[in-house]
Amino acid sequence: MARTHYIAGNWKMNTSKAEAVALATDLVAQLKGKTNKFMIGVPFVYLDAVAQVVKGSNIILAAQDCAATDNGAHTGEVSCAMLKDIGCQCVILGHSERRHEIGESDELINKKVRKALASGLEVDLCIGELLAEREAGEAEQVCAFQLSAGLAGVTAEQMKNVTIAYEPVWAIGTGKTATPADAQAIHKFIRGYIAKLYDQKVADEVIIQYGGSMKAENAKDLLAQEDIDGGLIGGASLKAATFVPICEC
Repeated sequence: MARTHYIAGNWKMNTSKAEAVALATDLVAQLKGKTNKFMIGVPFVYLDAVAQVVKGSNIILAAQDCAATDNGAHTGEVSCAMLKDIGCQCVILGHSERRHEIGESDELINKKVRKALASGLEVDLCIGELLAEREAGEAEQVCAFQLSAGLAGVTAEQMKNVTIAYEPVWAIGTGKTATPADAQAIHKFIRGYIAKLYDQKVADEVIIQYGGSMKAENAKDLLAQEDIDGGLIGGASLKAATFVPICEC
């Protein structure tokens, strides 16, 4: 089944306000008229400024996290309602850096997923194994568990607004990348597991991104694989010169 390539940039904790606005401005100009699906995940404090730049363009604005609860006494948290209020359309959840640096549990991630979807936001749900888990032959087991836990209570209808990003933790920010064949194998497994959780139609339609050091040099080969539908890009998304070539694959 033909699926639209979905290229997403995760800016993480990078850029100043001026840099964020300048980068977004460049991307709006250079991606205008392109047919793939595009998203940028912007730091909370710059979302409002970037929202003004990408409004009306073909670039989806995403937050890098959200609260699992509604407005209230939750110091430091940002609710889905707040994100929507400034123009966000999507939120990245379950990123490995939040799982392993912040200590987010699968239960908490699932609460955020369900809250975001109920609020009308799209979700980019990240899953993936540590190097030790991969070397122990547990990559599929880890992905299956994170999928089951992260999507608990999510309906087949809601899956239309969910993207899965497979990000092998050992490949994030390290320059190491799974071979196209290895990446395809785990993406195929993920699609098959989603078919077990839901049905084949949901599995055929869901977009699965690769999130492990994708860059212009390897993007074409990775995206040529049957079950790799896009990329969640980190470092290479911080400059239009390195991000746009991936978007054009």
